[in-house]
Amino acid sequence: YPNCFTLSAEDCDSPIKWAFEISPWKDDSRAIVEWVQWLVGHGAQMVGFNNVGFDYPVLHALLQMGKATPQILYDKAMSIIHAQDSNRFASIVYPSDRYIEQIDLFKIHHFDNKARSTSLKALEFNMRMDNISDLPFPVGSILTREQVPVLLDYNAHDATATKRFYHQSIEQIEFRAALSKKHGRDFMNHSDVKIGKEIFQMELEKAGVQCYKYGPNGREPAQTKRASIAIKDCIPDFIHFENPEFNRIHQWLKEQVIVDTKGAFKVEAMVDGLEFVVGTGGLHASVNNRVYEADADYMILDIDVTSLYPSIAIGQGYYPEHLGTQFVSTYRTLRTQRIGYKKGSAENAMLKLALNGVYGASGDKFSIFYDPLFTMKITIGGQMMVLMLTEWLMSVGLEIIQANTDGVTLHLPRVQLANVRSICAEWEKLTDLTLEHVQYSKMAIRDVNNYLAVSLDGKVKRKGAYEHDMEWHQNAGALVIAKVAEQVLVHGKPIRETVVNWPDKMDFMLRCKVPRSSHLLWGETQVQNTCRYYVSTEGQSLTKVMPPLAKKPDHWRRIGVESGWTVCVCNDLRDATMPIDYSYYISEIEKLVLGMK
Repeated sequence: YPNCFTLSAEDCDSPIKWAFEISPWKDDSRAIVEWVQWLVGHGAQMVGFNNVGFDYPVLHALLQMGKATPQILYDKAMSIIHAQDSNRFASIVYPSDRYIEQIDLFKIHHFDNKARSTSLKALEFNMRMDNISDLPFPVGSILTREQVPVLLDYNAHDATATKRFYHQSIEQIEFRAALSKKHGRDFMNHSDVKIGKEIFQMELEKAGVQCYKYGPNGREPAQTKRASIAIKDCIPDFIHFENPEFNRIHQWLKEQVIVDTKGAFKVEAMVDGLEFVVGTGGLHASVNNRVYEADADYMILDIDVTSLYPSIAIGQGYYPEHLGTQFVSTYRTLRTQRIGYKKGSAENAMLKLALNGVYGASGDKFSIFYDPLFTMKITIGGQMMVLMLTEWLMSVGLEIIQANTDGVTLHLPRVQLANVRSICAEWEKLTDLTLEHVQYSKMAIRDVNNYLAVSLDGKVKRKGAYEHDMEWHQNAGALVIAKVAEQVLVHGKPIRETVVNWPDKMDFMLRCKVPRSSHLLWGETQVQNTCRYYVSTEGQSLTKVMPPLAKKPDHWRRIGVESGWTVCVCNDLRDATMPIDYSYYISEIEKLVLGMK
């Protein structure tokens, strides 16, 4: 705000809070500088959410000047925001230049990746906070004296939300601190994938591999660029098919030459009533709307390739051309290290993402690992290997439930288990890959992307619409739908009775978000742009009001949220006073459970 700058902070491990203001009514400029000096003297670190990209550069400007007006700090903030699209690194203050260390939860959780982009408001929803507060006044407003305390309350709430998320992130932070100490370099604000890629790069450089070249433009990543890729060069020579449809796919692929690796092709085949799809996005095949249960005669067996992408590179000796064979040796070393860490540990998770992340980086035009031929060798070669395994397994008289990029799921007579294991062993020997076997007691499959699978020990694997143990960047809204669907499909519970008696009312909450260029109307009352609500019999409609399109410049678009239903908005949980409309949730659950056979 041009006439008011505020700063709120909270101690991570105690209820101590600070609040500062620079406005026409108060000037805490010097107090802020002295406070930061006091923090530095006590060896403190600042924890924030996107603070490396936004909050700290603004604070740094104030610290450099020693005193600043709200207008100067507002202009600095706006320059950072406006540079986001053109050059998001323009305002970054590098670690060596900072007055105080910064820990950025936004970066640690990789929310700066477009596919994982997440706001603090979305986290407040996922953390089920009593209150979800959005910016109280439009950006750029000239605030009155009476509005400043409202802004400070909002800031304090955000600091509390950040503190809560900090405590959810302790393991990741401690792991980065230990890693930074071990390697003598700063990993504190790296995502798991970035850590992994840097560790990989360090190992390569230790072995004498040159990862960068230096020229008139400074340092540039060493890369192998390709004008085109012949797919026949991506398929191992040992791949062979007897089935005419699989063979047709094989032959068609060998004739293709591509210039782009993203969505370059997709080819389909119908085999034994199941549609198999092969493409740059992976291998997919699945029955639809089916429920399988293991019994005395039949079993459900899931067969997956262990660490598919790294294992293919290691087993087949694939590497980005400019990095040479040392790349394969490094891949093998890091995979061995990962096996040494317990599953679920921060180290194991980081190395898993590193191993897979290096494969992903081979398609990144800014990465030292860039070589699209390497990408396609793993992508296409892997699919062909799994498809060949699928064909071999079909020969023993069983049903393919699903096939995907890294494995296949079977419904087979128990008497055929020995034959299946023999086929798998032969395939492992040929491909130099390892297969993992998991038995399920039950599977409920809506389609290839949405299913439930129950292992013999009772653990449930959930995909797509059936997931309810959400990651932080996912929308954890209306979890009652997935949770009750699981109770119905796995335990045979009745839908209506289970929903009506569901004990956790937070599971009924949904979330809607619109950008600042738009707004939300509850009935005809404008509500905040990140909005928590639930479907209620006594509520009002919720509507997105979006900017006009070029064809109709005077027509603001109105798009219904939960169209046909009324909702109760409750960004403050004290407002959740209206009765839940259970029929909405029941209808959504029925979409996940009815029609299964």
